[in-house]
Amino acid sequence: MTPPRFLVVLDADSTLIRDEVIELLADEAGRRAEVQAATEAAMRGEVDFAESLRSRVAALEGVPVDSFPRVIARIQPTPGVRALTAAVHERGGVVGVVSGGFHEILDHVAPGLGVDRWRANRLAVREGALTGTVDGDIVDAAVKAATLLEWADELGIAPHATLAIGDGANDLHMMGVAGLGLAFNAKPAVREAASLVIGPQDLAEVIPLLP
Repeated sequence: MTPPRFLVVLDADSTLIRDEVIELLADEAGRRAEVQAATEAAMRGEVDFAESLRSRVAALEGVPVDSFPRVIARIQPTPGVRALTAAVHERGGVVGVVSGGFHEILDHVAPGLGVDRWRANRLAVREGALTGTVDGDIVDAAVKAATLLEWADELGIAPHATLAIGDGANDLHMMGVAGLGLAFNAKPAVREAASLVIGPQDLAEVIPLLP
Protein backbone atom coordinates (compact mmCIF):
# COMPACT_ATOMS: atom_id res chain seq x y z
CA MET A 1 0.00 0.00 0.00
CA THR A 2 1.38 3.39 -0.99
CA PRO A 3 1.87 5.69 2.02
CA PRO A 4 0.10 9.07 1.96
CA ARG A 5 1.98 11.92 0.30
CA PHE A 6 0.95 14.70 2.69
CA LEU A 7 -1.32 15.61 5.61
CA VAL A 8 -3.75 18.52 5.93
CA VAL A 9 -4.98 19.29 9.46
CA LEU A 10 -7.80 21.76 10.02
CA ASP A 11 -9.36 23.36 13.05
CA ALA A 12 -13.10 22.61 13.25
CA ASP A 13 -15.10 25.58 14.51
CA SER A 14 -15.01 28.56 12.11
CA THR A 15 -12.69 26.58 9.80
CA LEU A 16 -14.08 23.16 8.82
CA ILE A 17 -17.53 24.48 9.73
CA ARG A 18 -18.84 28.03 9.88
CA ASP A 19 -20.17 27.70 13.41
CA GLU A 20 -18.80 27.75 16.96
CA VAL A 21 -20.44 24.60 18.32
CA ILE A 22 -20.16 25.68 21.93
CA GLU A 23 -22.30 28.72 21.08
CA LEU A 24 -24.96 26.51 19.50
CA LEU A 25 -24.96 24.36 22.64
CA ALA A 26 -25.16 27.50 24.77
CA ASP A 27 -28.31 28.47 22.85
CA GLU A 28 -29.88 25.37 24.36
CA ALA A 29 -29.14 26.79 27.82
CA GLY A 30 -30.17 30.34 26.91
CA ARG A 31 -26.60 31.55 27.54
CA ARG A 32 -25.23 32.21 24.05
CA ALA A 33 -24.28 35.87 24.57
CA GLU A 34 -21.94 35.28 27.50
CA VAL A 35 -20.37 32.19 25.90
CA GLN A 36 -19.89 34.01 22.58
CA ALA A 37 -18.01 36.85 24.26
CA ALA A 38 -15.73 34.39 26.06
CA THR A 39 -15.11 32.43 22.85
CA GLU A 40 -14.06 35.57 20.97
CA ALA A 41 -11.64 36.55 23.75
CA ALA A 42 -10.08 33.08 23.69
CA MET A 43 -9.70 33.08 19.91
CA ARG A 44 -7.94 36.46 20.08
CA GLY A 45 -5.53 34.94 22.62
CA GLU A 46 -6.56 37.30 25.42
CA VAL A 47 -7.20 34.48 27.91
CA ASP A 48 -5.84 30.98 28.49
CA PHE A 49 -7.75 28.60 26.23
CA ALA A 50 -8.15 25.73 28.70
CA GLU A 51 -9.34 28.05 31.46
CA SER A 52 -11.74 29.76 29.06
CA LEU A 53 -13.09 26.45 27.78
CA ARG A 54 -13.79 25.20 31.30
CA SER A 55 -15.72 28.37 32.12
CA ARG A 56 -17.72 28.19 28.89
CA VAL A 57 -18.51 24.50 29.34
CA ALA A 58 -19.70 25.27 32.87
CA ALA A 59 -22.42 27.41 31.25
CA LEU A 60 -23.71 24.26 29.51
CA GLU A 61 -24.59 22.46 32.74
CA GLY A 62 -28.02 20.86 32.47
CA VAL A 63 -28.24 20.90 28.66
CA PRO A 64 -29.87 17.56 27.74
CA VAL A 65 -27.96 15.26 25.39
CA ASP A 66 -31.11 14.86 23.32
CA SER A 67 -30.50 18.44 22.16
CA PHE A 68 -27.43 17.30 20.19
CA PRO A 69 -29.41 16.41 17.03
CA ARG A 70 -30.84 19.95 16.97
CA VAL A 71 -27.34 21.39 17.23
CA ILE A 72 -25.99 19.09 14.52
CA ALA A 73 -28.86 20.07 12.21
CA ARG A 74 -27.86 23.75 12.52
CA ILE A 75 -24.21 23.26 11.58
CA GLN A 76 -23.12 24.83 8.29
CA PRO A 77 -20.10 23.36 6.50
CA THR A 78 -17.64 25.99 5.34
CA PRO A 79 -17.91 26.71 1.60
CA GLY A 80 -15.41 24.67 -0.37
CA VAL A 81 -14.74 22.11 2.35
CA ARG A 82 -15.85 19.07 0.34
CA ALA A 83 -13.93 20.29 -2.72
CA LEU A 84 -10.80 20.63 -0.58
CA THR A 85 -11.04 17.22 1.06
CA ALA A 86 -11.75 15.59 -2.31
CA ALA A 87 -8.71 17.30 -3.82
CA VAL A 88 -6.52 16.16 -0.91
CA HIS A 89 -7.64 12.57 -1.44
CA GLU A 90 -7.18 12.75 -5.22
CA ARG A 91 -3.59 13.87 -4.68
CA GLY A 92 -2.79 11.11 -2.20
CA GLY A 93 -3.18 13.10 1.01
CA VAL A 94 -4.94 12.60 4.34
CA VAL A 95 -7.35 15.05 6.03
CA GLY A 96 -7.34 15.44 9.80
CA VAL A 97 -9.20 17.73 12.17
CA VAL A 98 -8.04 18.60 15.67
CA SER A 99 -10.46 20.75 17.60
CA GLY A 100 -11.02 22.51 20.88
CA GLY A 101 -14.67 21.61 20.25
CA PHE A 102 -16.41 18.35 20.98
CA HIS A 103 -16.38 14.74 19.78
CA GLU A 104 -20.11 14.49 20.45
CA ILE A 105 -20.74 16.78 17.47
CA LEU A 106 -17.65 16.19 15.33
CA ASP A 107 -18.22 12.41 15.25
CA HIS A 108 -21.43 13.09 13.30
CA VAL A 109 -20.15 15.91 11.09
CA ALA A 110 -16.59 15.00 10.12
CA PRO A 111 -17.18 11.80 8.08
CA GLY A 112 -19.64 13.49 5.73
CA LEU A 113 -17.13 16.27 5.02
CA GLY A 114 -14.39 13.89 3.91
CA VAL A 115 -12.33 13.96 7.11
CA ASP A 116 -10.19 10.87 7.70
CA ARG A 117 -9.33 11.30 11.39
CA TRP A 118 -10.17 13.76 14.14
CA ARG A 119 -9.54 14.61 17.79
CA ALA A 120 -11.58 16.85 20.09
CA ASN A 121 -12.77 17.30 23.66
CA ARG A 122 -15.48 15.21 25.30
CA LEU A 123 -18.33 16.55 27.41
CA ALA A 124 -19.11 14.88 30.74
CA VAL A 125 -22.68 13.58 31.00
CA ARG A 126 -24.76 12.44 33.96
CA GLU A 127 -28.35 11.21 33.80
CA GLY A 128 -28.83 12.40 30.23
CA ALA A 129 -27.57 15.95 30.70
CA LEU A 130 -24.26 17.79 30.54
CA THR A 131 -22.52 18.23 33.88
CA GLY A 132 -20.76 21.43 32.82
CA THR A 133 -17.33 19.83 32.79
CA VAL A 134 -14.93 18.41 30.21
CA ASP A 135 -14.29 14.66 30.39
CA GLY A 136 -10.52 14.10 30.20
CA ASP A 137 -7.66 16.31 29.09
CA ILE A 138 -8.45 19.47 27.15
CA VAL A 139 -7.37 19.77 23.52
CA ASP A 140 -5.42 23.02 23.72
CA ALA A 141 -2.76 24.59 21.51
CA ALA A 142 -0.03 22.19 22.65
CA VAL A 143 -2.23 19.15 22.05
CA LYS A 144 -3.15 20.40 18.58
CA ALA A 145 0.50 20.74 17.60
CA ALA A 146 1.42 17.40 19.13
CA THR A 147 -1.47 15.70 17.33
CA LEU A 148 -0.38 16.99 13.93
CA LEU A 149 3.15 15.66 14.49
CA GLU A 150 1.84 12.38 15.94
CA TRP A 151 -0.42 11.76 12.94
CA ALA A 152 2.36 12.65 10.50
CA ASP A 153 4.67 10.18 12.24
CA GLU A 154 2.03 7.43 12.22
CA LEU A 155 1.44 7.96 8.50
CA GLY A 156 5.12 8.18 7.59
CA ILE A 157 4.77 11.79 6.44
CA ALA A 158 7.62 14.25 6.97
CA PRO A 159 6.66 17.40 8.94
CA HIS A 160 7.49 19.58 5.90
CA ALA A 161 4.70 17.75 4.00
CA THR A 162 2.02 18.92 6.43
CA LEU A 163 -0.41 21.84 6.21
CA ALA A 164 -2.30 23.32 9.16
CA ILE A 165 -5.35 25.54 8.70
CA GLY A 166 -6.88 27.54 11.55
CA ASP A 167 -8.48 30.77 12.65
CA GLY A 168 -7.71 31.34 16.33
CA ALA A 169 -4.83 31.77 18.75
CA ASN A 170 -5.32 28.15 19.81
CA ASP A 171 -4.15 27.12 16.31
CA LEU A 172 -0.89 29.07 16.25
CA HIS A 173 1.33 26.33 17.72
CA MET A 174 -0.09 23.76 15.28
CA MET A 175 0.45 26.15 12.38
CA GLY A 176 4.00 26.75 13.58
CA VAL A 177 5.06 23.10 13.53
CA ALA A 178 3.44 22.37 10.16
CA GLY A 179 5.28 22.70 6.89
CA LEU A 180 2.77 25.38 5.89
CA GLY A 181 0.48 27.28 8.27
CA LEU A 182 -2.59 28.89 6.73
CA ALA A 183 -4.71 31.51 8.45
CA PHE A 184 -8.33 31.10 7.42
CA ASN A 185 -11.17 33.40 8.53
CA ALA A 186 -8.61 34.37 11.14
CA LYS A 187 -8.11 36.81 13.98
CA PRO A 188 -5.41 39.52 13.45
CA ALA A 189 -2.74 37.80 15.57
CA VAL A 190 -3.20 34.59 13.59
CA ARG A 191 -3.00 36.36 10.23
CA GLU A 192 0.27 38.00 11.30
CA ALA A 193 1.86 34.70 12.34
CA ALA A 194 0.69 32.54 9.43
CA SER A 195 2.76 31.50 6.43
CA LEU A 196 -0.14 32.56 4.21
CA VAL A 197 -3.57 34.12 4.70
CA ILE A 198 -6.64 32.83 2.85
CA GLY A 199 -8.90 35.81 2.27
CA PRO A 200 -12.24 34.52 0.95
CA GLN A 201 -14.17 32.24 3.31
CA ASP A 202 -13.87 29.41 0.83
CA LEU A 203 -11.67 26.41 1.61
CA ALA A 204 -11.40 25.60 -2.11
CA GLU A 205 -8.90 28.50 -2.18
CA VAL A 206 -6.45 26.14 -0.45
CA ILE A 207 -6.45 23.61 -3.32
CA PRO A 208 -3.77 25.37 -5.44
CA LEU A 209 -1.44 25.22 -2.41
CA LEU A 210 -1.62 21.42 -2.08
CA PRO A 211 1.49 19.41 -2.95
